[in-house]
Amino acid sequence: MEQMLFFQHEILPAFLKGLKVSILLIVPSAVCGLGIGILVGALRVYGNRLCAGLAEAYVILFRGIPLVVQLFIWYFGLPYFGIYFTPFAASIIGFSLCSGAYHSEYIRGALLSIKRGQMLAAQALGFSRFQMVISVILPQALRRAVPGCGNEVIYLIKYSSLAYMITCIELTGEAKILASHTFRYMEVFLVVGVFYLVLVSIASRLLRLAEDRLSIPGFERQRM
Repeated sequence: MEQMLFFQHEILPAFLKGLKVSILLIVPSAVCGLGIGILVGALRVYGNRLCAGLAEAYVILFRGIPLVVQLFIWYFGLPYFGIYFTPFAASIIGFSLCSGAYHSEYIRGALLSIKRGQMLAAQALGFSRFQMVISVILPQALRRAVPGCGNEVIYLIKYSSLAYMITCIELTGEAKILASHTFRYMEVFLVVGVFYLVLVSIASRLLRLAEDRLSIPGFERQRM
């Protein structure tokens, strides 16, 4: 009875509040990260030497530095240069840029998997390089990149929990505050684990539906 009252009056209200913040962090970060990944991945494959080099440097930088360090730089470091972000904005910037670097790897691999004959055919039809990439290559590559990019979205859901490190109080932040006040760490973090499991399960299902919707029957996926 006591456990039920604790869940109903303490855990649930705090976690629903934190869940709202987590979703507001995850959704724009996932969208922006995918957009950045598509742009950077395309530049790495089809950009000129300068653009490809800058894109490669971006990927090395944001994949090489731990995400929590990036968040500290955005929130605690930039004020030394007179640049200030709210915890929420700094979290979205950090998540988007880090996620975009990983998305670009999936996009790059998918772009390289498209057969060269399609590019030659598009050139023969008078397509410019930009038109060829946008109209012919990229749509096919995005279909092939869906599983990998979906996996990165799952990772984003989980590492969004780092936002509380820069005082953006989302689901994990609410759990940490509640556990510190009540000293009931086991109950609190078991429940927060269930919340993340549900979020990941829902996202996995939606991503699988998107993968099925975008696949070409008999061409890109075969079911046993």
